[in-house]
Amino acid sequence: MLRRISTIIGAAFAMVLASPLLAMAQTASTAAAGGHSDALRLGLFALASNIGVGVAAAGCGIGQGLVGARAMESIGRNPNSWGRMFIPMILCFAFIESLTLYVLVLSFLIYFKI
Repeated sequence: MLRRISTIIGAAFAMVLASPLLAMAQTASTAAAGGHSDALRLGLFALASNIGVGVAAAGCGIGQGLVGARAMESIGRNPNSWGRMFIPMILCFAFIESLTLYVLVLSFLIYFKI
């Protein structure tokens, strides 16, 4: 039962991740025919941007949580090491956050097609 549920969740996740590919697809025939593909493309661009930022924010939260947990665990084992660990821990937080900001900028570029 658990295997079936994980298969369904994995398939749904793969479909959600594949939806930004539909936003990049060229549909000249429907656009030339006066179809409503522009609204669909803009909606898919918005969906792709939001999914990208959501996944990046989730990854950033997990990464920062793991860094903080490991740092606190290490300080708990050796309380005198907090001075040596503080600067590298802040640098790790900055690098993790910069990746999220990079995805945010890319999502704006995708959505506004700059």
